[in-house]
Amino acid sequence: MIDTLNTDCFCISLDPEALRHAIESDPAASGLSELIAGRCPHLFAALPVFVLRQHVDAMAQVIRAVEEAVALPAYREAVLAGAPAIARHDPGAASVFMGYDFHLGADGPQLIEINTNSGGAMLNAVLGRAQRACCDDVASLDSGPVPAAELERHFVEMFQSEWRASGRSGLPARIAIVDEDPEAQFLYPEFLLFAHLFRRHGIDAVVVSPRELTFEDGVLRDPQGPIDLIYNRLTDFSLEAAVNAELRAAYLAGAVVLTPHPRAHALYANKRNLALLTDAATLRKWNVPEATIEVLLQGIARTEPVAADNAERLWTTRRKLFFKPAAGYGSKAAYRGEKLTRRVWAEIVQGDYVAQDLVAPSERHMGPGRSMKLDIRNYVYAGAVQLLAARLYQGQTTNFRTEGGGFAPVLIGARLPGSPSAPRCAAEPLITSP
Repeated sequence: MIDTLNTDCFCISLDPEALRHAIESDPAASGLSELIAGRCPHLFAALPVFVLRQHVDAMAQVIRAVEEAVALPAYREAVLAGAPAIARHDPGAASVFMGYDFHLGADGPQLIEINTNSGGAMLNAVLGRAQRACCDDVASLDSGPVPAAELERHFVEMFQSEWRASGRSGLPARIAIVDEDPEAQFLYPEFLLFAHLFRRHGIDAVVVSPRELTFEDGVLRDPQGPIDLIYNRLTDFSLEAAVNAELRAAYLAGAVVLTPHPRAHALYANKRNLALLTDAATLRKWNVPEATIEVLLQGIARTEPVAADNAERLWTTRRKLFFKPAAGYGSKAAYRGEKLTRRVWAEIVQGDYVAQDLVAPSERHMGPGRSMKLDIRNYVYAGAVQLLAARLYQGQTTNFRTEGGGFAPVLIGARLPGSPSAPRCAAEPLITSP
């Protein structure tokens, strides 16, 4: 079975020269591979991850069920009632690169969180073109819904769809990739890759900080000129910080297309939403079909807000739980229950946290006595999965600090083609020391 490949197969691996070529296929990107290697040496994993087709299909089914629930007026009313006011502004666009993150638990995939500005899609697109396999059976496995060679075209078309959904015609003349102090961000190399991608398709692109933006006479600008569309990588999801005031004003005035946008974050990414999506009574009150409720309950790790009236029960059962800030991101201030101290617990009870059933991640064997945990990210646009990627790590959460870890391609199949049993893998483990 294909599960065995995650334990025994080392016959496909990252080809450094192919990766360099994929990153620098645009002459303007010369030197970018060295920037990645120097800044984030553990960004790309040494080995891929193998996933059963039934698990891929199950994840897609959960995503469709979430989309069905989010479309309900009752769901939107409940979520937006407690969201920042800016979330009630509907720009019409869907938002690019939704990230649905799953653990592959003993009972199948379990959704653990949804993110609206999920990084890594462009990096995984080039990573998918930089793998080598030494056996035809493994090389023949599917890599995801969209072939690696077509992903970049799909990404550009997605931004064009956002432009049209916002009531525009033609193409944006200029796109800005925006983050606070972008050159200091871990994934800054990906910002540059996106800028090169847009330029190759005839759209001017820049990477800027919100501090460089001004909104005057109905036009959002940076020092070089007007901006039509913002690819938003900010973690100030409601644009509340003073530094984002110009961008916020332009967005609310409809002067710029912003994607992802605050409404999408409120509807999808606040972790309190997972509590609604795993509350059968509430879902039935909203007349969600029973078949959809079953998919949601089976496919999402059960979640509930931490409050004074359930604090004692949650503390007692903490070893089976994971605690996350409701509006958090990137595993910041998240705690595995068994690691909690009374001091931290008091902060959790006073803060805006959710408790989630602990779903142990599956593992990828890297060599003798060496395994890494993994999660599976589905990059989604308008409810459709574009790309699957794994993240390999050691420790409590994904961290991109482990040798041999990082983003990994996902290869899909029911079992190794042509073989009813485990493959006879000739390759040696790539990583043999802890």
